[in-house]
Amino acid sequence: MKRIAALLLAASALPALAAPTPAERAAVAAVDAGMPANLALLERLVNQNSGTMNLAGVERVGTMMCAELEPLGFKVLWTPLPQTKRAGHLVATRTGRAGSKRLLLIGHLDTVFEADSPFQRYRRTGDKAEGPGVGDDKGGMVVMLAALKAMKAAGTLDDATFEIVLTGDEERTGDPTSVARAGLIAAGKRADAALDFEGLVRQDGRDMGSVARRSSNSWQLTTTGTTGHSSLIFDAAHGDGAINELARILAAFRKELPEPNLTFNTGLVVGGATASFDTDAVRGQATGKPNIIPATAIARGDFRTLSEEQTARVRAKMEAIVAAHAPGTSAEILFDEGYPSMAPTTGNRALLAALNGVNRDLGLPQMPELDPLKRGAGDIAFVARDVDGLAGLGPYSTGDHAPGETVDIPSIAVQAKRAALLMARLGQGKP
Repeated sequence: MKRIAALLLAASALPALAAPTPAERAAVAAVDAGMPANLALLERLVNQNSGTMNLAGVERVGTMMCAELEPLGFKVLWTPLPQTKRAGHLVATRTGRAGSKRLLLIGHLDTVFEADSPFQRYRRTGDKAEGPGVGDDKGGMVVMLAALKAMKAAGTLDDATFEIVLTGDEERTGDPTSVARAGLIAAGKRADAALDFEGLVRQDGRDMGSVARRSSNSWQLTTTGTTGHSSLIFDAAHGDGAINELARILAAFRKELPEPNLTFNTGLVVGGATASFDTDAVRGQATGKPNIIPATAIARGDFRTLSEEQTARVRAKMEAIVAAHAPGTSAEILFDEGYPSMAPTTGNRALLAALNGVNRDLGLPQMPELDPLKRGAGDIAFVARDVDGLAGLGPYSTGDHAPGETVDIPSIAVQAKRAALLMARLGQGKP
């Protein structure tokens, strides 16, 4: 496993930087000067629908990003993924000076707002702008580009070697995940540090540093029972029925699973004489009567963990509860391939310390470590086993994933300045 922690800890013995260097001051000035163009780009990106299943729209956003990256000297490749029923990913690489560290930058092209969503256009009001994906993650991609352009203007872009992966299906990952994320995982194995440009989290008005992201694991539970007249329920021949057994198992989950950093949820339930989900398992249908013992019941939900060890432990507990089904019933639980966890590590915390060094030198407040319960899963978790990482380098936004999603415009400039200085310092091996 590649770790930049030792490099950062060794460098911490050097004299602390008391202020930005001339090149860093030039990068800061370049971010401010470039904000009109950055906001114009954000508007264009937002007004191009790129809901995950709008494959052509996702690819068009990829083309727009390519047009921004190539003038910076990046070699850009579009990787189509028809085998996963998704548009594909954009990968861009740029080699810095000899000995520079390799930084993996992560973002995504798609949004949750599909082509039939009524929420489609960018609208600015003062220091706020709303629109589909204006924060998640088109605002994040703009922060990434603004930082890279500022580094180019300041002459520090060659201080690091870059690999950028912009996925086209972060909001609804293609299947199988092992194929959909193969390129990202490979990039993580090559990197010295990974930086994720999804949204900044604020808590009580304070910018927070994200060194961890929890997993996202989906499950589907199916129970069956012996149907018949309801007057016969609970006898030896008929048992409890499918719905009662489903309810008993879910209640056992609630009682037996809780532990620190774990959440679990049941999101959809159907049951009756017949019951089924649609192909995407987001809608259900059932038939039945009050006087018929239900033959089948289905529940679908998720659980989130902070480490892969916790994921395995919780899954084993769920399987054991389901296996102990009541007489006269059967029960089966299946798990989907989901998002892994990004556990908090010494190396991740060293990256946050490096970012706080940037904050100190820019005169910005220190960023405390965010409780991982405060944010969801993300693509950076796919590389967390292989490389240290830092999440949340995108802008601050509110209302993500819902009509009215709004980005805080000043946070775009602040985050771009942080990223520009951090990337140059990491590329050079400085704390």
